Amino acid sequence: MEKKQQVVVIGGGPAGLAAAGQLQSFGLDVVLIEKQAQVGGHLNKWYKVFPDFTPAEEIVAHLKSQLGNTRVLTNTTVTAISGEAPDFSITTSSGEQIPAAAILIATGYKHFDARLKEEYGYGIYDNCITSVELDAMLKENKIRTLQGKIPKKIALAHCVGSRDEKVNNNYCSRVCCTNAVKLAIEIKEQLPESEIYCLYMDIRVFGRTYEELYRTSQEEFGIQFIRGRLSEASEKPDGSLVLRFEDTLTARPMRLSVDLLILMVGMEANTELAEIARLPLGCDRFYATLHGQYANNHSHREGIFLAGTATGPKAIMESITDGRSAAAAILSFLMQKAKGMEVKVPTLV
Repeated sequence: MEKKQQVVVIGGGPAGLAAAGQLQSFGLDVVLIEKQAQVGGHLNKWYKVFPDFTPAEEIVAHLKSQLGNTRVLTNTTVTAISGEAPDFSITTSSGEQIPAAAILIATGYKHFDARLKEEYGYGIYDNCITSVELDAMLKENKIRTLQGKIPKKIALAHCVGSRDEKVNNNYCSRVCCTNAVKLAIEIKEQLPESEIYCLYMDIRVFGRTYEELYRTSQEEFGIQFIRGRLSEASEKPDGSLVLRFEDTLTARPMRLSVDLLILMVGMEANTELAEIARLPLGCDRFYATLHGQYANNHSHREGIFLAGTATGPKAIMESITDGRSAAAAILSFLMQKAKGMEVKVPTLV
C-alpha cells in the first residue's frame, strides 16, 4: 500500500483486541472503539477459561499488550456510519468523526435474560443465580448462599436460553456444556465437600481436550451428570430449592434438593449496529456473513468485516483466532483497493 490507511474496530472484546493488535502489526493505523469503561469484554467478568483454566485477566493482559499504537476510545459508542469503502466516516457518541478505509464489527454477544424462564425462579428465589454471578463468587473464593452459608449441594442447569423454542433460541450456544464442566471443577476445588450435579440435555464438548475435561470432572472430581432438562424449581422455607425434572435415560421423574442452583445462560445476538451499518442478520439474529464456508469475516457490505461472537457463539480461543483472521481479510482488501484492483472474495478451489 502506498499510503498508511486507518481501520476502525468496533468492540474491545477478545476478537476486537486480537484484530486490532494484528492490524497495527501490519503497519495500519487502528482506532478501537469500546462502549464500556475498559476493554476486555466478557473476559473481565470471568475467573478462569476452559479448557486449561487460564486466568481470564491473563488473556486480557496479553491481548492489550499487543495493541501497540492502537488508539483506544472507551465509554464510546458509534452513532452513525456514512460513506462507502474505502472512504467511511464514523460518528461517535462524543461527536467525533473518524475516517476509515475499512471497519470491523466485533461487538460480541449478550447473555440470555434468565428471568424469561420464570419456572426456574431466577429473580424470584434467593439461591438461584446465573453462571456469570457464580464466576464473580469464584474470583473472590467465596461461594455462598444468600443466607451466607456454604452450599453443600449445588446444581448446574445447562441450556438456559439455548436450544429452546419457547424463547425463540433454537441454536446451541456451544460453550455452555464445557463451561459448566469447568465451573463444576472449580466449585469442587473451592468446596471439596460439596455435591455437584449437572442437569443436561446432551453433552456437547466439541473442542480439543474438552472431552478429556468432561471425563476428568467425573473420574477425579466426582461431578454427577444427570440427563434431564430442568422443568421447575421451587423454594423451601430455609431458602434451599427443590428441582423437578425427568431423567431421560431412565424415563423416571426426579426431585433433587439443592442449596444453590446455577443457570448456565446462553449467548444472544448483540446487533445494535445492524441498522446503523445497514447489515442483514441471520436466522439466529446474529450478523449474517457473506458466505458461511469461505467468507465468514466478510459482511454483505464491502469494506465492513465481522469477527468473534458477532456472527454466532464461539469460545474465547475461537474469537481470538477469528479476530486475527478478520485482520488478514482486511489487509487483503486494502491492498487490492490501494492497487486499484477489483476486490475479490476468496472462493473454494
